[in-house]
Amino acid sequence: MNHELLRQRFNPDGSLLRRQQMRMLEILLEVDKICKKHNIRYWLSSGTLIGAMRHDGFIPWDDDLDIEMMRSDYLRLMKVLPTELPEWLALQNDETDPNYFYFYAKVRDRRSRMLEQNGYDRLWKEQGIYIDIFPMERHPIWMHKLTEKTVGHMYKIWRTSTDDEKAIRSVRRIFNFNNRFFFPCLRTILSQFTFGSKVITSGMGIPFHNPRYVEEIFPLTTHVFEGCQLPVPHDADAHLRHIFGDYMQLPDLDKLAPHVGKLEFSD
Repeated sequence: MNHELLRQRFNPDGSLLRRQQMRMLEILLEVDKICKKHNIRYWLSSGTLIGAMRHDGFIPWDDDLDIEMMRSDYLRLMKVLPTELPEWLALQNDETDPNYFYFYAKVRDRRSRMLEQNGYDRLWKEQGIYIDIFPMERHPIWMHKLTEKTVGHMYKIWRTSTDDEKAIRSVRRIFNFNNRFFFPCLRTILSQFTFGSKVITSGMGIPFHNPRYVEEIFPLTTHVFEGCQLPVPHDADAHLRHIFGDYMQLPDLDKLAPHVGKLEFSD
């Protein structure tokens, strides 16, 4: 694998993608400082973790950045981020952005503007470059799939509606029912049965359900990512192979699909 050739092809220094990647890294390092200050554990995940292990940084063509943490840490982080993020960053969740309907958070850069291919972000207050922060929970995979079904209609409404105001009202009703009533009830019930479970997955309502294994994640260690030592699962290789198979094998480089449709920098 010739990393330099991949960099020259996809994200050479000065390219729009490389500028986006470096801005995402800036965001992550600010979040990392806050997490360290408050003893909040997180780890690089998904394609970001693949990038760390395979490229010691971003996958050359990657245009997003993901981190995960246990839900208890996530809830603590949501409380401190609004007051501790620098002015050029904004926390985006259902409490800070009235039209945002994901069950995970983003930290957004206010010095840029981007629109994604899926169009979900068209009415969100914050539209800058971001990183994703995913809460993780201990519950059965079948239960998680049930929560995906209870919110799946939101995405269809938002994607297909020609009346944005009507779509917002419909999506908000579904989101609030799940977030305020159904999911808390499920957590109360499941707390009686999942104590000590070694399997975790994405938080309820998040459309990803690959199982993670506690013994592969904790205790966390660090790995180099764009010249910085950042948290990764204890056995990142086994962790990634359970989710992605042979993650060291490059995909078909002629069939890559970007997330970003439009990107502008204001500084």
